[in-house]
Amino acid sequence: MSEIRAISHHIGGEYWSGQSDRTGDVYNPATGKITGKVDFASVSVIDHAVDVATRAQQEWRNASIAKRVQVLFAFREIVNARKEEIAKLITAEHGKVLSDALGEVTRGLEVVEFACGIPHLLKGSYSESASTSIDVYSMRQPLGVCAIISPFNFPAMVPMWFFPIAIAAGNAVIIKPSEKDPSPVNLIAEFWKEAGLPDGVFNVVHGDKVAVDRLLEHPGIASISFVGSTPIARYIYEVGTKNGKRVQALGGAKNHMLVLPDADLDLAADAAVNAGFGSAGERCMAISALVAVEPVADALIEKISNRMSSLKTGDGTQGSDMGPLVTAVHRDKVASYVDAGVREGATLVVDGRNPDVNGAAEGFWLGPTLFDHVTPDMSIYTDEIFGPVLSVIRVQSYDDGLALINRHQYGNGTAIFTNDGGAARRFQNEVQVGMIGINVPIPVPTAYYSFGGWKNSLFGDTHAHGTEGVHFFTRGKVVTSRWLDPSHGGINLGFPQNR
Repeated sequence: MSEIRAISHHIGGEYWSGQSDRTGDVYNPATGKITGKVDFASVSVIDHAVDVATRAQQEWRNASIAKRVQVLFAFREIVNARKEEIAKLITAEHGKVLSDALGEVTRGLEVVEFACGIPHLLKGSYSESASTSIDVYSMRQPLGVCAIISPFNFPAMVPMWFFPIAIAAGNAVIIKPSEKDPSPVNLIAEFWKEAGLPDGVFNVVHGDKVAVDRLLEHPGIASISFVGSTPIARYIYEVGTKNGKRVQALGGAKNHMLVLPDADLDLAADAAVNAGFGSAGERCMAISALVAVEPVADALIEKISNRMSSLKTGDGTQGSDMGPLVTAVHRDKVASYVDAGVREGATLVVDGRNPDVNGAAEGFWLGPTLFDHVTPDMSIYTDEIFGPVLSVIRVQSYDDGLALINRHQYGNGTAIFTNDGGAARRFQNEVQVGMIGINVPIPVPTAYYSFGGWKNSLFGDTHAHGTEGVHFFTRGKVVTSRWLDPSHGGINLGFPQNR
């Protein structure tokens, strides 16, 4: 029997040595076995972490930008050299295949590299002699202690959307990763210490709603960054802002892929399979609704079905194409949507409920699933399923497809597949979605652009990383300065005027 690991908080540069009244089970989704016990933070543990981070931030904010960037560069080199270690932890606790886990870490590193260039983005502006003998200039300064609440589906990449920029800007960070796969962030905390980051600038607390609510309420927390489902994102935004915090809360998605009759159907079929079933569909940028403009649906479904037949579902360490879902509870929830789709009258083209898997029978398995003749009133269309379920909705025209996408409550990501440049240009202008792919199925922006959706996919005004991320983790000041010459200007009680 394998040893069950104890997983605890990392506060002030060291692992917490106290006792926890509550813990959570951590599973290997490919075997169904418990591999770890993670401590759940109490209110007092959160308060301790905030105190430690507050003290550390007072010194870190005064470190030179050059010093901060040196630490960022060192951290980047460590993560890049040891990214396979992070990827193995992701696969062991989340279940995604190793190549996907490694790709996750690599995309997160892009934000670290972006943050290494933060001196340019922290530059203010300067206007000499805006008025007679008066200069005006601006600066950006850190917020203080910033909290990050991250989801299970990207235990390394999503936190890396936020903390490199927050730290580079002079803030301290407290991150609460998902209790389902907590270990990758603990290893990242060790890498920060090795890179020379002062103790207390990067802290990890584990837990559930108790920890989240205390972070939302604590007066020492300046900002909250969150990625997760829409109901929780709305809660995070409302409670966080009520308590005076700056909040960016990225919510759920139902990403549509519009396929026009002139599209390359082989390219579109490859894209639908890759974007629909990668990471077992547990991606906020997964394509889950394929909108086929007739007469292409039959041919497209045949091509997709043929590709699905070659996919291997199994243990992510054994050369499989798609791994298990993260927990048994989540697997059962996704399977219930497949049941509902059949019950509501959709055509089940490929049934993934009893897959032939390369792995232990106790794993949390659900194979790739394909529905046809899905209508907008069915739950498999209206809801975010967050699993390997692809629904095909048939429409008669581009206008019908666009209207369908724009009516949906979510506006995270979308894609169009076409060889018509005019149609693509019209789509990017008219679709009410935050991130758009043109013949690209997963339009995740590079690190120097910002990530975020529209409508119920985002609460708050600021997207993740890029220049919007820099602005989120800093505050602006404007200074109006006058250094008097030997002749005094005298007393004047009138309202100041530019001269």
